[in-house]
Amino acid sequence: MEIRRNGTEPSGTGPTEYFTGAVRIEPLFSAPDPARVAGALVTFEPGARTAWHTHPLGQTLFIVSGLGWAQREDGPVEEIRPGDVVWFPPGEKHWHGATAANAMSHIAIQEKLGGKAVDWLEHVSDAQYRRD
Repeated sequence: MEIRRNGTEPSGTGPTEYFTGAVRIEPLFSAPDPARVAGALVTFEPGARTAWHTHPLGQTLFIVSGLGWAQREDGPVEEIRPGDVVWFPPGEKHWHGATAANAMSHIAIQEKLGGKAVDWLEHVSDAQYRRD
């Protein structure tokens, strides 16, 4: 058994290569080999969002606070609220983040395949980000 104490790993800022706006990432866990699962608490300030991306083994989001948006390629921008659970299947191109007026936090859980949990793509444009 291993207990990782809160605050063991420092919070980080979402890198501008992969995020738009102010994003804080707090690592929660990364299971040692042969396990592949990792999780983080991610907080998006209003207007902040990920770039388009995919996950080789999929991703689960647990929305814990605020109000957010998520979209898969060629789908509508969907509202996500606390208590919602979002599943993105392996290889599905998508993005997620806060709404324009509200912050949003979620716990993101994904598995690594060949040591990689995410493939980052282009940024979400302001036109794509709007929810009409």
